[in-house]
Amino acid sequence: MMAKRDYYEVLGVSRNATEEEIKKAYRKLAIKYHPDKNPGDKEAEEKFKEAAEAYDVLSKPDKRARYDQFGHAGMGGASGAGGFGGGFSMDDIFSQFGDIFGGHFGGFGGFGGGSARSGRRVNRGSDIRIRVKLSLKDIMHGVEKTVKINKLVTCDRCHGRGAESEADIKTCDTCRGTGVVTRVTRTILGQMQTQSPCPHCGGSGKIISVPCGKCGGEGVVKASEEITFKVPAGVVEGMQLTVQGKGNAARLGGVNGDLLVLIEEEKSGELQRDGNDLIYTLFISVPDAVLGCDAEIPSVDGKLKIKIEPGVQSGKILRLRGKGIPDVNGYGSGDLLVYVQVWTPARIDRKEKEMMEALRSSDNFKPKPDHNDRNFFDRIKKMFS
Repeated sequence: MMAKRDYYEVLGVSRNATEEEIKKAYRKLAIKYHPDKNPGDKEAEEKFKEAAEAYDVLSKPDKRARYDQFGHAGMGGASGAGGFGGGFSMDDIFSQFGDIFGGHFGGFGGFGGGSARSGRRVNRGSDIRIRVKLSLKDIMHGVEKTVKINKLVTCDRCHGRGAESEADIKTCDTCRGTGVVTRVTRTILGQMQTQSPCPHCGGSGKIISVPCGKCGGEGVVKASEEITFKVPAGVVEGMQLTVQGKGNAARLGGVNGDLLVLIEEEKSGELQRDGNDLIYTLFISVPDAVLGCDAEIPSVDGKLKIKIEPGVQSGKILRLRGKGIPDVNGYGSGDLLVYVQVWTPARIDRKEKEMMEALRSSDNFKPKPDHNDRNFFDRIKKMFS
């Protein structure tokens, strides 16, 4: 599968573009690649979908902020497809974005006025938001999760049409099946055209004479469903993933909403996360600091053995490269930082005290710090930068 292009590149705008600039750029591309203007042109259709996907993200402040921080993984990492190209139909695009062109839901200026897809409003189900807690191991390697949620699903008796049979459905005479009514009023500035959902059919474009006995004419019923999705490695607390089409079903047919998965991290007792780095505090004894030793430290995938050199100073930071969390956008992995602390006993016996008194008088045990020993705050700032 080809890598997705940068959304700003798709629309041809800068990363600090305003909402109006993004809207104008999308409108220009949508008109250029509209299927009615390019019949049978698969490449144009894909560009049309790609532009809609980019606009869907960049036109919404919350989605745009996640994309700026996490890239494509923050938008659709759970489904493997960040937008419409992953399963949304052309009707989905028309129903959600057609109104910015001032025509019917799905109408694009002078295009598509007579097409079937622009003749009726397409319903969309609501999104469902859940929280998922992940361990460091889940975050390190990525994980597949299965959740059971209560949601609206398509009625299996009427298959979403809301009526007992097709014969019990007729086109609404008020809106002629479009689901919207258009009103033209005269003002001092000229004629003004407005659209609103049809009050007769509720925006469905249909009139049901005999409602389905199971769903009562809604086309949806409440049920529980198990949903499985993949969480990519490297996600962070607060990231939101989108599982497309797994939200509530739409009333009287249409497009399902999405399942929005908010990531929460379980706290680890030994390892602390700082970005993609992991931090561990290693306590060693005074003799081990003087003589050196072999130490065992925890990692996400088990224990690691490291060598402590003789004469190590308290506050020394050892860096194990690549042993941290992988970057969610695939830019390598962080490090495991081992912060060495020399542990001093609070109480000692008489014999130990005599030994310490002898060592205190030794010139070799008098502090003689060099420049590397003095820059403690520089090392702390570097560790947390």
